[in-house]
Amino acid sequence: MQFEVERVLTDGARLPPRVQLTVFARKGQPVMAAPWRAGQRWQLTARFRPRQSTANPFGFDAEQWLWSEGVLASGTIQPGAQLLGEAEDARAWVDRLRERLVLRIEAVLGRNRAAGLVAGLTVGAQQRIDRAEWQSLARTGLTHLVSISGLHITMVAGMVAAVVAGLLRRWPLAFCPPRLLIVGSGVMAAACYAVLAGFSVPTQRTLYMLGCIALMLLWRRHWSGLHMWWLALTLVLLIDPFAVLAPGLWLSFGLVAALMLSSAGRRRPAGKARQLLLGQWAATVASLLPLLSLFGQFPLVSPLANAVAIPFVSVLLTPLALLAVALPWEWPLLLSGWLAEWFYRGVDWLAQWPMLQVAAAPWPVLLLGGIGSLYLLAPAGMPGRWLGASLLLPALCYQPPAPEPGVFRAVVLDVGQGLSVLIQTRHHTLLFDTGAAEGGRWVLPQLQGLGIRQLDTLLLSHNDKDHDAAAADIAAALPVRRILAGQQATLEQYGLSGQLCRRGQSWAWDGVRFDVLWPPAAEVLTDDNSHSCVLRVAGQRHALVLTGDAPRAVEERLVADYGQQLRSSVLVVGHHGSRTSTAPLWLETLQPQLSVLSAGFLNRYRHPHPLVLAALQQQGRVLRTDADGLLILTLGDAVRYDCYRQLAARYWRSAGPCAQEGTLE
Repeated sequence: MQFEVERVLTDGARLPPRVQLTVFARKGQPVMAAPWRAGQRWQLTARFRPRQSTANPFGFDAEQWLWSEGVLASGTIQPGAQLLGEAEDARAWVDRLRERLVLRIEAVLGRNRAAGLVAGLTVGAQQRIDRAEWQSLARTGLTHLVSISGLHITMVAGMVAAVVAGLLRRWPLAFCPPRLLIVGSGVMAAACYAVLAGFSVPTQRTLYMLGCIALMLLWRRHWSGLHMWWLALTLVLLIDPFAVLAPGLWLSFGLVAALMLSSAGRRRPAGKARQLLLGQWAATVASLLPLLSLFGQFPLVSPLANAVAIPFVSVLLTPLALLAVALPWEWPLLLSGWLAEWFYRGVDWLAQWPMLQVAAAPWPVLLLGGIGSLYLLAPAGMPGRWLGASLLLPALCYQPPAPEPGVFRAVVLDVGQGLSVLIQTRHHTLLFDTGAAEGGRWVLPQLQGLGIRQLDTLLLSHNDKDHDAAAADIAAALPVRRILAGQQATLEQYGLSGQLCRRGQSWAWDGVRFDVLWPPAAEVLTDDNSHSCVLRVAGQRHALVLTGDAPRAVEERLVADYGQQLRSSVLVVGHHGSRTSTAPLWLETLQPQLSVLSAGFLNRYRHPHPLVLAALQQQGRVLRTDADGLLILTLGDAVRYDCYRQLAARYWRSAGPCAQEGTLE
């Protein structure tokens, strides 16, 4: 839940104006032990911590989004919260109204996806839309239709202005200029809709933009579309400087600029059908490169989906839903829910179409592609416009360089409190574990950004959600040639077809050797962690060992069985640095120059344990995903490493102690 901070009662403590607080379920108590309602005032005790999320180069950057939204602190509500009553300010009154409207929508339509869409389109309650629906919308390029921002607010302003203009043509008013009434009514309608939608940061930006355009329309001077575009962008950035961090701002302003550019220089306007096709072409070209660079994929069905869905949602569903929540009858809401369900059925069908996925290209290639996109959007009559496609092609075909034969790359993903490591050789890839969340949150965006088209082996160390929770999502999204699992329960839980990893399994890819050291085939093991697959990867000069959550007893067995053959330059520390792993004898035998810890920031298990961390630091250099973000290790003639938090340092992202890059002989 989000709170506005009225007063801080703890001496010396300082908080930002808005914070996000969480109530966790406690044993024997319901999740919502108190009636938390919008507009209430509470006195409570909360435990705060710095706002930090995972740091990976591809996919959603939560820390950047939090900065752009102004939510700069989070905490956990402790027992003993006291309700002080209802707030009486205008914002609280609006919040209570929005909550009542959501409850009414769900009372009529039920708690289903249609009700969630209607609530999202009317009062901005996007949290009512499940993650599965968001994923389907993303696969069709329609997420912008559900988030109340430029399209919906501008549509409402335009419809109200058109109605007022029609009324004034029929019944003109002599005491007031028509232009003032038309423009003013449109801006007021947009403001009311923005407030009803929660006055979120994207709606505020749209309102500022419309206000700037309204002032220019009322100013009796000739303003070109480009003048309005520049001044509106300037106003938005002056009022909200952190808007530069919001990809939606640049996508929306970029699409408007593309539409103006594609229609410039025409002596006469094209027909309506041709205008529609040209507009869709401009939007596709303008959004192709930004979407590929931000998310690593572009829905091929997006032009068709938007051509159908934009008029359906903007002209039919949204106005009807707004009218339905304003009227006292149930049948308009039922009709809105019926249309919303049919919208989702279309989205479900379109979401099955293929996606264009490309690897993340470096900035020179993106710059070249951007020039090509502008050339493709040049006004009619520009000679050789289609040659712009040749400049765009390198960004669509880029593939990151692979390691040389005998060299391998280990990418330790930042998946919070979990583990996921990608091993790449010249022509093959292996993914060791998948982290705790669904695949689309952390792992799949990294695989797509790195240009991984298939996995030769998916190795799931053991049946623990922080190691195998995303296995089914990854197997569904990418071709996987072979699956190895430490326990049969993992294969059964996620409906996967594979085999158990057993000591003695060995193979070689491109001059790199892979050896499974544990578990033995005929031995009965007592706990899940003891089933963890232990994998050793050896290149020409250096080796890396991954142990999952293998406990000390397993480590001591491996030392007794293999001895000095275990010696490795890099150790991915077992069990996230827990005291139950990383025995002194294990470290003495491996003698790692570099130890890697994968753990969540300020995790509740307090991993890594201070004694384990001290022992690792005595042995050599230590890298941590909670402090350094995603880690890239290249093991060839030397061990080279890069830390993402230093490699891509930002003022909203805390940087760890790791140097940007380093080398170990």
